[in-house]
Amino acid sequence: MAEKKVLVPGPDHPITIEPHRGRVVVRVGDTVLADTSAALTLRESSYPAVLYIPRADTRVEHLTRTEQSTYCPYKGDAAYFSVPALGVRGENSVWTYETPYPAVAEIKEHVAFYTDRVTISES
Repeated sequence: MAEKKVLVPGPDHPITIEPHRGRVVVRVGDTVLADTSAALTLRESSYPAVLYIPRADTRVEHLTRTEQSTYCPYKGDAAYFSVPALGVRGENSVWTYETPYPAVAEIKEHVAFYTDRVTISES
């Protein structure tokens, strides 16, 4: 198996992580999947910002772990969860970096949701 390439964020591919100001609630219909005032905002290069929600503030009983995985040379291996309440649309709609690389260590024990599959409200 080939060794994975690890890249460090820098001027050509910046990544910043900062506390999100305010409350974030993630829903599917009337079901609350997450409710937190401790979200993190990750900004990576030219990609849209992503909210990372603490697992402790996520209702994991509404999620099902899948076999899906992806690799980011800046963040590490991502594991995925589905939201069964969404049916096929909910497959692999939540991801997490369980052992993120040191440059993004803050996102450990956090999950992120695809914003086109759930409703995310901020206040």
